[in-house]
Amino acid sequence: MFKCLLMPNKTMLKYACLFPFLADEYVVWYLCMVNTTNPVILFDGVCNLCNSSVQFIIRHDKEKRFHYASLQGKAGKALLQQFKLPATHFNSFILIEGDQLFTESTAALRIFKTLGGVWSLLYGCIIIPAFIRNAIYRLIAKNRYRWFGKRASCMVPPQGVKAMFLD
Repeated sequence: MFKCLLMPNKTMLKYACLFPFLADEYVVWYLCMVNTTNPVILFDGVCNLCNSSVQFIIRHDKEKRFHYASLQGKAGKALLQQFKLPATHFNSFILIEGDQLFTESTAALRIFKTLGGVWSLLYGCIIIPAFIRNAIYRLIAKNRYRWFGKRASCMVPPQGVKAMFLD
């Protein structure tokens, strides 16, 4: 479970939308209230490869198990802070399951496992030593903007899946 960083009072909740200085505290509170039994995927919101990966997961996650947050958004930054990661940590897909955080190839493989069906077979790659898997992951991550492009701003989630996004 996520540890609550801050529990707001009723006044803060009532006026969080009206006063911008309360927005960050409200997001942190909201993260504490989210159904934390669902895994959360943090992704680089301006990366075309990352956005395509999220779209792929949404299409294949028939049971709607995952929640999503861009690393550049308030919820993503709050979660990075929660796990004591730098707010500029945009080189990895991050999977949060309960109070555990997975990065790089391990995160990707665990996502495939959770998707089930034929995709769960890819989890068998977990037997490849992490230093080999992550070296390949880092090569792709390092070149993702050059190979796949970059957006000017973060993706706006479609209306049908907006509830799955934390911010």
